[in-house]
Amino acid sequence: MKSMNLTTMIVLGLIIGIIVGFLLNSFASPEVSSVYAKDISIITDIFLRLIKMIIAPLIISTLVVGIAKMGDAKTLGRVFSKTLFLFICASFISILLGLVIVNILQPGAGINFVAEAGAGAEIVKPVPFSFKVFISHAIPTSIVDAMARNEILQIVVFSIFMGVSLSAIGEEKAAPIMKVLESLVYLMLKLTGYVMLFAPLTVFAAISAMIAERGLAVLVSAGIFMGEFYLTLGLLWVILIGCCVLLIGRCTLRLIRGIGEPALLAFTTSSSEAAFPGTLQSLEEFGVSNKIASFVLPIGYSFNLVGSMAYCSFAVIFIAQACNIELTMGEQITMLLILMLTSKGMAGVPRASLVVIAATLNQFNIPEAGLILLMGVDPFLDMGRSATNVMSNAVGAALVGRWEGEHYGEGCRGKPKAVEAAPEQFVTEAQAK
Repeated sequence: MKSMNLTTMIVLGLIIGIIVGFLLNSFASPEVSSVYAKDISIITDIFLRLIKMIIAPLIISTLVVGIAKMGDAKTLGRVFSKTLFLFICASFISILLGLVIVNILQPGAGINFVAEAGAGAEIVKPVPFSFKVFISHAIPTSIVDAMARNEILQIVVFSIFMGVSLSAIGEEKAAPIMKVLESLVYLMLKLTGYVMLFAPLTVFAAISAMIAERGLAVLVSAGIFMGEFYLTLGLLWVILIGCCVLLIGRCTLRLIRGIGEPALLAFTTSSSEAAFPGTLQSLEEFGVSNKIASFVLPIGYSFNLVGSMAYCSFAVIFIAQACNIELTMGEQITMLLILMLTSKGMAGVPRASLVVIAATLNQFNIPEAGLILLMGVDPFLDMGRSATNVMSNAVGAALVGRWEGEHYGEGCRGKPKAVEAAPEQFVTEAQAK
């Protein structure tokens, strides 16, 4: 199935899902709608399980091969430092933007939410942040366990060590393993293509189930809060894409068109992970070299979830406003720094950000029961922030590629290194995938 055809099918699935969900919610009994939503969600669960089945071997194979191809520790360190710098800047911008917009628009003002004793305690369990907790979460005790639980950060750490070790043992000794891993990359991308055939049906199931059970009224009743948050995401898109245009050039628009399908898939499934294979392929079709894209993108899934980070800062201040709790400028700056740390390693799966929000509320003595205010609309907000995560990771990979001179896309600024040999090699890889 061609990319454009798949995109069209996903959009059709979205539209039909909204219509079917609306009809069920409007004309069927609540019991029937609830049963439908429960049963049809099995399709979504199957699709997301298939995606998670692919993610671990795809990340390991692409990241290890990408690192090994860099050749030496100096190149790896340079690319990693540039990647981390860009992601830290993007994280700071997203969290700061969330704080600024929520303070200007005051969506929580006038709600006067009063937390009952013990309310919200079972919604989500806050996890106190400490450096020890972060390290314990980041370093795997077993790669098999990390793959079984789809802990992306742990998989990335293992892959970095394995890639560096492969590069260190020399090309001759590493060749057999590299050949297997390169074959695994092509195998997993082919498998991904088969899994993606189920995407339109999954989109229909997810949207129709949500609308059938909750109805369109939930969008109207919380429209102001949702509209203001989506405004924040829109501004974040403008800022990040604008920076990319300034640094790369007008070809950025071609990049945004290319990641339209993965972003749409992330939006409709509320999962950044679902868009990983498509984003990787779109980056290579855009012109980012394989070794840069396969290195930067997996790291971005742990360190560059800017949509989720903007939501965390926006949601925490919204709950504080709803509870009539005023936070000083110093407290909000402290919150920004805390979120810069606690958001790292956040999984690209639905509702992972609620754990970070709960932990942040606890740090500033804001009632955790305020999470109740978010629960009704969080699935709709998760759609937007998942798509934003995909966009930011793609932009980050393109910027690192441009910075390294490893980009060969038409219409981009500057002359890349080794431009004579690279395009033919890239075209061969892109066509094969």
